[in-house]
Amino acid sequence: MADSLKTRVGRIIAGSVHALVDHLENHAPLAVMEQSLREADTVIGEVRHELGRTSANRHLAQQQHAHLNDQHGKLAEQIDQALTAGREDLARAAVARQLDIEAQIPVLEATLADLARQESELTGYVAALLAKQREMGDALDAFRQSRAAAAQAGPAPSGGANGVQQRMDAVTGAFDRLYARQTGLAGTDRSHTLDQAAKLKELDDLVRDHKIAERMARLKTGHA
Repeated sequence: MADSLKTRVGRIIAGSVHALVDHLENHAPLAVMEQSLREADTVIGEVRHELGRTSANRHLAQQQHAHLNDQHGKLAEQIDQALTAGREDLARAAVARQLDIEAQIPVLEATLADLARQESELTGYVAALLAKQREMGDALDAFRQSRAAAAQAGPAPSGGANGVQQRMDAVTGAFDRLYARQTGLAGTDRSHTLDQAAKLKELDDLVRDHKIAERMARLKTGHA
């Protein structure tokens, strides 16, 4: 496989969709990710074409190897027949042809080994690229869904509690992703809804008011 194609395969397999989104979040991440998927599909097609060509060459080399071995065996029989008939000249010609075949076979076997190695490598590339393409497709689908949810929420909190919750989820999710990338730690606790958060705030206020009342009662007792 050509070095340029290897480079493209390596870039796609080693690439990170999330790193791409991070870098282009303020530009056109959706368009760039879609283009990356198209490029991956193109490279997969090129690698498959190369794999098909390599497999065909290996098949031809195997046929040639089998033909030479078969010819070598037939020449051995013909040599015996020529010597039996007293035709040493014919036997010498057959022996000369055998020597030519014996010189070709090691070269052909080396070619077969190299083609088998290339075929195995290309097969691995195709499998890795298909896995990466599925990963990129899943990430792209998730990205589209997140943007669709953000668009449905709208720019204003007119959608009630659900719209606000969606907007807060989007904001918190972006914060958590950035926080996790920078620190390696989990971000904010997203297990609570806005309704739960409101009730917990009300509970905090109630407890605080109770503490204030207790303090005031003790102060009044001291001054009685």
